[in-house]
Amino acid sequence: MSLRIYGNRQLKTLAGQETRPTLAMVRSALFNIWQGTIADCRWLDLCAGSGAIGAEALCRGAAVVVGIEQSTRAGAIIRQNWQQVANDTQTFQVLRGDVRQRIKSLEGQQFDRIYFDPPYHSDLYEPVIESIAHLQLLAPNGELAVEHSPYRFSVLTPSTLEICRQKVYGNTALTFYQTIS
Repeated sequence: MSLRIYGNRQLKTLAGQETRPTLAMVRSALFNIWQGTIADCRWLDLCAGSGAIGAEALCRGAAVVVGIEQSTRAGAIIRQNWQQVANDTQTFQVLRGDVRQRIKSLEGQQFDRIYFDPPYHSDLYEPVIESIAHLQLLAPNGELAVEHSPYRFSVLTPSTLEICRQKVYGNTALTFYQTIS
């Protein structure tokens, strides 16, 4: 399957159902919401899948993009995709492994934008959102966007995060968090 992102760039994806790329409509909505905040930001892509979200962030000028993906095959494709779109002033890193474990290696870092898109029926939402809050990975003026099913998602609000907006796009929803001032 091929996938196109910002600037009509084509990305590679894995064949089959191993990853579920975020719909173009949802990607477009996300980047419209975060318009004007991507250039020079630090971006974290959790459960990166095809890497389309991180690639789009690079195309739009993110300074640093870090992705976590469990699949070795997907991780290799993400690296290829990001290498294809990154320029000489941008850095990126793909970490392979279970997001619940790998996220701990980011302690001490902060990100302006975090995108978290696990399999909708997984048990990853609560532990990962709690880890983001506990490890203080979200920068003070940053935002976390969580992609989920609008039909099966309990709103999670760790004590240091608050929901700032929610959007629904058909069978996909985005819940946005920010740090409590």
